[in-house]
Amino acid sequence: MSERYSFSLTTFSPSGKLVQIEYALAAVSAGQPSIGIKATNGVVLAVDKKQQSFLYDTSTIHKIERVTDSIGMVFSGMTADYRLLLKHARKIAQRYFLIYKETIPCTMLVQDVAKVMQEYTQQGGVRPFGVSLLIAGLDQTVPMLYQCDPSGAYFAWKATAMGKNCNNGKTFLEKRYSDDLELEDAIHTAILTLKESFEGQMTEDNIELAIVNADGFRRLTVPEVKDYLALVLQ
Repeated sequence: MSERYSFSLTTFSPSGKLVQIEYALAAVSAGQPSIGIKATNGVVLAVDKKQQSFLYDTSTIHKIERVTDSIGMVFSGMTADYRLLLKHARKIAQRYFLIYKETIPCTMLVQDVAKVMQEYTQQGGVRPFGVSLLIAGLDQTVPMLYQCDPSGAYFAWKATAMGKNCNNGKTFLEKRYSDDLELEDAIHTAILTLKESFEGQMTEDNIELAIVNADGFRRLTVPEVKDYLALVLQ
């Protein structure tokens, strides 16, 4: 029955679903795994960034990106859709700064990005974004971690996993996470969680790590990632 409604974004199926949004979520579930963990003193983002060919220059490819000096973003799903949402997020942050002369709060940025995603679910001639986002930042020194889905829904998380085999990652996080987790331990947990859904050998060239703490957003360098892998996976 749902196939009759699968090509229309703006028509509900008899079961009350917008089938195109379910297809967008399927694109997210087929994407490469990404992890977010909130610690007492920051947030960790981790992602699998394996490429289809070893001929790619991996130093030019980043899946975790800076939005502001204190907010970072990662995704699972379609890369091109992510680039567009990243551009939207940076414009929203810059507009806020020009008006108020201060960095946009993470929660407000998430609300505005989710609004953009929701607008692409209620008009003809467009399709939902085939991507889910993890947005990490600080709100008045308090670490925040949010997930935005293609429907425009957003959730605050202590720790979560998205993408391929995400259920394995979430199950692992439920066993390992604690409210008193500090940033260093969260980095170790993120690597171990990513390993749960990782296919092949994990190296410093095919994963990416970033942190948000009192010093702001920072993507870890390749040597730093290599050191953490040697420490965690020994």
